[in-house]
Amino acid sequence: MEKDLFLANKNLPNCISAVRILGTASLLFIEPLSEPFLIVYTLSGITDVLDGFIARKMKTTSELGAKLDSIADLLFYAVMLIRIFPVMWEVLPKKIWIAVGTMIVIRLFSYGTAAKKYHRFASQHTYLNKASGLSVFFVPYAITGAAAAPYCWTVCAVAMTATIEEFIIHLTSAEYNPARKTLLFRSQAETQMKKAAGEDN
Repeated sequence: MEKDLFLANKNLPNCISAVRILGTASLLFIEPLSEPFLIVYTLSGITDVLDGFIARKMKTTSELGAKLDSIADLLFYAVMLIRIFPVMWEVLPKKIWIAVGTMIVIRLFSYGTAAKKYHRFASQHTYLNKASGLSVFFVPYAITGAAAAPYCWTVCAVAMTATIEEFIIHLTSAEYNPARKTLLFRSQAETQMKKAAGEDN
């Protein structure tokens, strides 16, 4: 009984992530920016907060959970591109897409660097990436308002900073540390390796 309860608690965050993936995917079949769209969109966003919070609170964080979270994030951006992009293309100044394109190129280089160094897909859940995701999340609510362009420029600035930080982390890290939250923090293993290298010299 206790074992079943433990397994249920351990899998709860992953189940919430799976619900977020399904909810995000369902947005592909709902009219963009309609009331049903925004309701499902909002609920999917709430699950994004819940899965990580519950995993940390119950001490059930796992590599599978991190992978599911990354998949959900990538799917979210894909849905934004497919369903929200046409609306944004009409509303926003075209110059903003140069910044978006540049950011995408840097992000691809970042993932490529990580894949070459760590021999796996690696995405950092940094504070800046979280701030970037949060700011992007509110785009559908702001896109039809008067402040759409200024808000989206701000989102681009945050997302670009997060992208560059993650790229630098991958370039300078000796190993993949999914728990690394900022460029200023090094894993214990990296610190020891750096210290050992210094002693050898």
